[in-house]
Amino acid sequence: MITIKTKEEIEVMHRGGKILASIMDKLEGEVKPGLVADDLEFLSKKLVKETGGALSFEGQGGFPAGLCFSINDEIVHGLPRKKILKDGDVISLDFGIFFKLEKFLGKDIDFDKYPNLRNGFHTDMARTYVVGGTPDSEIDRLVKITKKTLKRGIKKVRPGISLGDVGETMFRYADNQGFGVIKALCGHGIGAELHEDPEILNYGKRHTGEILKEGMVFCIEPMLTNGGNRIVRSKDGFSYITEDSSIAAHFEHMVAVVKDGCIVLTE
Repeated sequence: MITIKTKEEIEVMHRGGKILASIMDKLEGEVKPGLVADDLEFLSKKLVKETGGALSFEGQGGFPAGLCFSINDEIVHGLPRKKILKDGDVISLDFGIFFKLEKFLGKDIDFDKYPNLRNGFHTDMARTYVVGGTPDSEIDRLVKITKKTLKRGIKKVRPGISLGDVGETMFRYADNQGFGVIKALCGHGIGAELHEDPEILNYGKRHTGEILKEGMVFCIEPMLTNGGNRIVRSKDGFSYITEDSSIAAHFEHMVAVVKDGCIVLTE
């Protein structure tokens, strides 16, 4: 079931999204050759604790970390562990924070105004970077086109259009640029639960699928490769990697459908 958020709830989620983005900015500043992934995991936990929030990903489906740290052929859900970055690596950071409303807004909040978020709410976003030096032109282009694919999907969002329109727009652009589009993974609704309805596919057919309505909040997250689009589960049981060992890139924003379009909540 798709939950429709009130204007007040969207405002609250926007505040949380801005906090998440500010932490992502700080993590981005640490991405450089020689970085140990576990150190970034430790920093992320420290920064989240300072906000009064909690890690959204830790414990989801048994996931043992708060930060998804995916390198090169890892698409999503990469474990930090002892990975060490080197020049030319492509790293995707996927991160989420859960906010309890009484901590976030104060104990005197009238929860009747926020029925869908009574127990708190999640935020979620992802970015991809090329580490150090001058990146390979193809890899640099992969990252830039993935980011542009997300922007094109977001630009399409408004009441009355279908999710098929959003997916078709992203797929057509990325495919025309010569990159593989991951179809087996997708975005999702978000709110009191990290993963809510609907699924936000990175491909689609125009005028098909769920019709967007004001008050929907969801995450759009295209994942592209410089090869094919087939994926396999890694040996650790958590991350997904490209079957052909091609390089992957991933960008994600949390957006809210409003009367005249959409608001990006994680900027």
